Amino acid sequence: MIITTFGKDDWFCSKVVVKTPEGDTVHFPWYRWLSEREVVAIRADTAKKVFEDQHHLVVYHREKDLQSRKKEYRWDFVMYQQRESWFVHMEGIPQCLKVDNPLDLPAEVCFSFTKTTQFLYTEYIQGHWKEDDFFGYQFLNGVNPMMIRRCSKLPPNFPVTDNMEGNIFLCDYKILEGVPVNVVNGKQQYQAVPLCLLYQNPDGNLLPIAIQLKQQPGELNPIFLPSDSEHDWLLAKIFVRSAEFTAHQLDSHLLRTHLLAEVFTVAMLRNLPMVHPLYKLLISHTRYTLQINYMARLLLIGETGSFTQFAATGGEGVNVILRRAFSSLTYSSLCLPEDITARGLESVPKFYYRDDGLRLWDIINRFVEGMVRHYYPCDGEVQQDSELQSWIGEIFTHGFLEQGNTGIPAAFNTVTEVIRFLTMAIFTGSAQHAAVNSGQYDFGGWMPNNPFSLQHPPPTTKGCSDEHTILQILPDVNVTVQGMSTTWGLSR
Repeated sequence: MIITTFGKDDWFCSKVVVKTPEGDTVHFPWYRWLSEREVVAIRADTAKKVFEDQHHLVVYHREKDLQSRKKEYRWDFVMYQQRESWFVHMEGIPQCLKVDNPLDLPAEVCFSFTKTTQFLYTEYIQGHWKEDDFFGYQFLNGVNPMMIRRCSKLPPNFPVTDNMEGNIFLCDYKILEGVPVNVVNGKQQYQAVPLCLLYQNPDGNLLPIAIQLKQQPGELNPIFLPSDSEHDWLLAKIFVRSAEFTAHQLDSHLLRTHLLAEVFTVAMLRNLPMVHPLYKLLISHTRYTLQINYMARLLLIGETGSFTQFAATGGEGVNVILRRAFSSLTYSSLCLPEDITARGLESVPKFYYRDDGLRLWDIINRFVEGMVRHYYPCDGEVQQDSELQSWIGEIFTHGFLEQGNTGIPAAFNTVTEVIRFLTMAIFTGSAQHAAVNSGQYDFGGWMPNNPFSLQHPPPTTKGCSDEHTILQILPDVNVTVQGMSTTWGLSR
């Protein structure tokens, strides 16, 4: 079908429905913006794999579609602004879309600016943030349920006594070791590199039982316990929460959802024409990915981005953490059922992220399996689909930088492999991103529960902390306002 618009306003066309004289209904999907007097050609809704198109006109249309989109969507290295007028590449992390200005993005991947959510309040956090059981609860059901794992053997650099062993869990922030930290408003900022040990009590609540704020044990690196003074113990938990903010934002949130979703999206737009069945499956999950990532690179994580104005780590520190996180990223850790098992969390009670997430994973998996097996009845058709193979090939090359140790396939050989990967890709950009993004302001709107940065180094002795000490260590009002406004914007 060829359609032309004559109105003065752009129009987001979901589909065109045509009823034939014989009474049949034909759907022509589009899901893109149409500009004034633009002429477009739309194929009917029947999905076709590349080798199923035989007529020379539809083959030509398919090829022209991909040629056009490969010019529009190009790969580039992630860049950040190092000086006022020039940018440098951030190597060693997934490549991204090449774009110089958000206004240059195609309309169908930009925000509609009508997307709104209800403002959520944080009074509960304010009233309970000091409590041990709420501190532990956040590792399971807060904004970053990705750090905690069952501890079958205590780490050698965390010399707690054997009588603490049992139903024990560990959060280890070693990824932050030696990372450059910021100077904000002329004042040096600090980042702990803690290990936090937690115990699941008979009621199923997760409680912190020991905190070490640096990686290497020693006399000037005490292990803080719940039996210490109220202020010593609270201060140790504050340093853990600050490390949690950094690890969450850069690893769990930025790398594992945003950057990977961009890889899947750009590869799709370059290699799967609109008529391809997997384009139809994926397109609705990608709409805002490219613009939000461009804005993040421009406004958040560059050397002059807002992270340098309120977070403990920004600029080069962001690059260091992203490279470290990427070097340990695996395919199985992106697949929720496998990740839960690997972390030993299958039977932990009151783990609602796991319970809800597995339900969503199963729903997505069943839907994907039905779609894929309908269009690919045998493994041979997977191997025959050159467009599908180009899609996963670019993901492996440009997204995972040809690192075979990640477990990401460079090609698909079976229907089962396609189902698993598509389930992961859709889950990453939808349910997983919602889990690590949407609650940011809920848990971080009360700053002491989620300090963006701290103004003094971790304590080296016990018994020297009071309320005044805590107030001096927490970020000042300027940093707090900047961090809260950024967190609020991110969670929208």
